[in-house]
Amino acid sequence: MRIITKTAELAEICSGVANCDFVTVDTEFLRESTFWPELCLIQIASPIKVNGEDSFVIDPLSKGIDLTPFFELMGDERIVKVFHAARQDIEIVFKLGGLIPHPVFDTQVAAMVCGFGDSISYDQLVFKITGDHVDKSSRFTDWKRRPLTDKQLHYAISDVTHLRAVYRSLKANLEEQDRAEWVAEEMEVLTSRETYEMLPKNAWQRLKLRVRKPRELLLMKRIAEWREEKAQGNNVPRGRVLKDEAIYEIAGHPPRNMDDINRSRGLSRGFDKNRYAEELLALIDRVLETPKDELPKLPKPKQAPEGCSAATEMLKLLLKLVADRHGVAAKIIATVDDLEKIAADDSADVAALRGWRHELFGKEALKLKHGKIAIGYRNRNIRIIDLNGDEMFTSLKAAE
Repeated sequence: MRIITKTAELAEICSGVANCDFVTVDTEFLRESTFWPELCLIQIASPIKVNGEDSFVIDPLSKGIDLTPFFELMGDERIVKVFHAARQDIEIVFKLGGLIPHPVFDTQVAAMVCGFGDSISYDQLVFKITGDHVDKSSRFTDWKRRPLTDKQLHYAISDVTHLRAVYRSLKANLEEQDRAEWVAEEMEVLTSRETYEMLPKNAWQRLKLRVRKPRELLLMKRIAEWREEKAQGNNVPRGRVLKDEAIYEIAGHPPRNMDDINRSRGLSRGFDKNRYAEELLALIDRVLETPKDELPKLPKPKQAPEGCSAATEMLKLLLKLVADRHGVAAKIIATVDDLEKIAADDSADVAALRGWRHELFGKEALKLKHGKIAIGYRNRNIRIIDLNGDEMFTSLKAAE
């Protein structure tokens, strides 16, 4: 392991690993008191040695260090960047480097496709594949504090050194089962810029739709957008500006003055003295003055056809059977929301009816829904059978 604190050292290392087919990558960061993650450490490991080392810890907090060589490595199309649970790491690269790493291989996603369960942790995956134990005792540490201890550094670097063997094993497993394209489809979403662009105008979509009138909806949208702008601009958590519950409260019972703000249950005590209070009142006034014909329409909740609840329960069982049969985590095949939508609509716009998921599960889901296949019980096992009574496959053994 080598600690990189100088730009010249970083450039040398990144140039050396650029000759590899892949590199493993991880980051340590803090974001408890900020909107944007604060990058504190970068770890990379390569399958070959560069100047006698094959694993490196980059200290982005070192005075004067320029991370450009690292970002160029992340954008090098010749090299697969291997992460475990990559989303937050990619978010950091996107925010600081202005690019999305590509191509990417997420071992957590690949593990779900290979049958290691839903969202398996890194240390569990390492143990199942290599038999090695990863020391996670330094997981909750202050990565901004310097100097870092040897224990912290070894913990950090273990997040990429074991990842090499995990990647090779999962890659071979996927190729053997002809499932590499399944993971590639998931990586397309993971490496899409839209996944990481936090546009304030879309911030309301994170919230639950607890509104009953068009003006309440407009208030919720405008306040969520305003909060997002303040949180991003001042680099503070959203809740530090305004909590979600406060947005719901204001949308339903908008305060018109400081006295109303003081009486609002959703706003913290002393919010009237907050620098945001005047801005919030002005925003509320503008929304309340909006003409009726300019208000957004409330989305109409779709009424599920009769029998959808029962159909959804059958689809849940089918999903378990299919996942067990093919050794794929049920979570990555379909969500409960997917199943509810399929139960209501054969042409539902859900991932479970597209691509490899459709071939694996979606087609069978529609067959079950329309009575072309059935779920049966025989010899203490739950089975999928066709209408002729022929067994298609057995997956789940009934509980004793």
